Amino acid sequence: MHNGSIKSYMGSWDQDIKKARTNAVLALKYYSQIPDIVFPLTPVPVMPSYSRRQFLQHSTAGAAGLLLSHHFAAAWPQIPAAGDLQALATSLSGTWGQKLRSLQVTDQHHPHYGTIISPEEHMIHGRMGECIYPFLHLAARHNDHRYVDAALLLYNWMERTVSQEDGSWLNEPEKGSWKGTTVFGSIALAEALKNHGQLLDNSFRKTLQERIARAGDFIYNNFNIEYGNINYPISATYALALLADLLDRPQYREKAASLAKQAITFISKKDKLLTGEGTPYKTPSPKGCYSVDLGYNVEESLPNLVLYALHTSDREVLEAVQESMQAHLQFMLPDGGWDNSWGTRNYKWTYWGSRTSDGCQPAYALLGGQSPEFYMAALRNTQLLERHTHDGLLYGGPHYFSHGVTSGLHHTFCHLKAQVTLLDHGIPQPPPTFAPVKLPREQAYGSRFFADIQTGLVATGPYRATITGYDRDYKDYKAGHASGGALSMLWHTTAGILLCASMNEYQLYEAHNMQEDKDPHSLPLTPRISLEYNGNTYTNINDFGASMETRTKGDTVTVTVHAALVNKDQQAPPTGAILCKLVYQFTPTGVRLQYSHNGSTQVKTWLPLISPSTETLQHHGKSIRLARNGGTLQVITNKPLQLASTTGSRIFNYVPGLEALPFYTNAPHLDVRLSFA
Repeated sequence: MHNGSIKSYMGSWDQDIKKARTNAVLALKYYSQIPDIVFPLTPVPVMPSYSRRQFLQHSTAGAAGLLLSHHFAAAWPQIPAAGDLQALATSLSGTWGQKLRSLQVTDQHHPHYGTIISPEEHMIHGRMGECIYPFLHLAARHNDHRYVDAALLLYNWMERTVSQEDGSWLNEPEKGSWKGTTVFGSIALAEALKNHGQLLDNSFRKTLQERIARAGDFIYNNFNIEYGNINYPISATYALALLADLLDRPQYREKAASLAKQAITFISKKDKLLTGEGTPYKTPSPKGCYSVDLGYNVEESLPNLVLYALHTSDREVLEAVQESMQAHLQFMLPDGGWDNSWGTRNYKWTYWGSRTSDGCQPAYALLGGQSPEFYMAALRNTQLLERHTHDGLLYGGPHYFSHGVTSGLHHTFCHLKAQVTLLDHGIPQPPPTFAPVKLPREQAYGSRFFADIQTGLVATGPYRATITGYDRDYKDYKAGHASGGALSMLWHTTAGILLCASMNEYQLYEAHNMQEDKDPHSLPLTPRISLEYNGNTYTNINDFGASMETRTKGDTVTVTVHAALVNKDQQAPPTGAILCKLVYQFTPTGVRLQYSHNGSTQVKTWLPLISPSTETLQHHGKSIRLARNGGTLQVITNKPLQLASTTGSRIFNYVPGLEALPFYTNAPHLDVRLSFA
């Protein structure tokens, strides 16, 4: 803690001890009426008669623990109940917060004293200071001074390690690191002061105000609509609007409004998807596509634009963002997963969202009072986050845990912020029509096509599919997301994920925010036709020039793809062009996949079946069977399939965190019939 804060607090030591004891009793009487899902409220420990020196030695963060004092009676906000989501957000935030606090470095001799490090991951996250906000929320909610101690330790680490003279914070504790994430730190500290500043003494509260004012000046002076990807200027709208009121800076408010008006022009006119996740912003691809990434949009940009619109009562922005949210919701799978199998930045796809963003809840839940679909989306996604939480941490994909892969802390502390944002802002009650509502992809509507991303969705019977020919790279990054008419998602209402795309080539585009793949047998997960030649991979899923045609007859949808095998530079093999045809047929009773090409026997057709290592495989020539969720996935082929080498029983891909059985054939024609019953 700041020395000035300690001195100012210690001056009223005896008086505040008495107030703390008296008001803690009153607070507990009040809190005992509020259900807490994970932790029962525990009394503030009776303070022994320490001397001032003894107290400073006793508390990890100096006198931080007593800063709760007489402010506790008003610490809990009046939040309307909103059923399952309220309970789940309370439970999950408590679980994550408790785990993160337990991992905090409290050894004063450690070089990173005060931050949070997982022994398994052993990585220093430059943005960890953003956890100050949820820690103060949890301090108030649980009447637990240890979270205040943790928050103050984090602040001191943050200032020692990533704080810069220009008011910014570095994304990583390295010279020259990206400073744009200052906008997220600013929002976190501003929310902490706005909602829980009463837990801090006047001196330290003033220190935080002065620090976020410097951060606000950095954002005000450096951010414009072309600062980084669109998620940064959009997030600046809420940061500046929040700081404008907190610090009485009207110029911040004006710039926030200007950025917000420019931001909504990035919502496409055709499909209402938010563009700008990659440059150039305004130059379309040969197929007329712009840069769109589902993960960043639903977990960062749209939530911050909603928060801005609600904070400023900007009706124009709110209407525009609601329309875009509805368009993005078309890509939520019925289990709450976000199908970002095609996005420009899907190298950070985690199935439930994106690796370093906060979550979709501040957008969809906070507008759930107006739309039952939005409320349901927030609930389903939060339930999915809960299912992917193990030992108090959010894992980066569905099969991380079953494959024994370590989880990164970034997922947990970012998504913790989203949950406490809900609880502090208040979750609106869904309208009376909530009960029978269905998400868009729960309905068997046949097919839909999104021209802005050259991607089609199919929904027949219990099957949901995504086919993409999206031809937009992320900046200079090639062999990223699947294209070429790839079947990038096949999902079943009972069996879950059956087939799924990964990155075409796993690359550490953001090394600090991704995990290194050291498995020599790793392979892409995307169903594909490919050729390995002279160290190059030629595959249909690289082909930006592929054509797709969709036909619907009754409840049968057929998609026909014509593509070529090309490398990441869109070049054919030096031995000559290899053309291929892919036909996907979807019916309520099953799926038929046909792959054919005019290449040699060196060309392979790959069918990696998504399957956790906990499942038992039955494979006999042309028949594959997997027991799952009370049923059986059956795959019948016209040619015997071979199983590629694996480390253990499955291959694993970090995007989006899935295990698979890598089946393939060298036959020029493969006919696959897949069903689940």
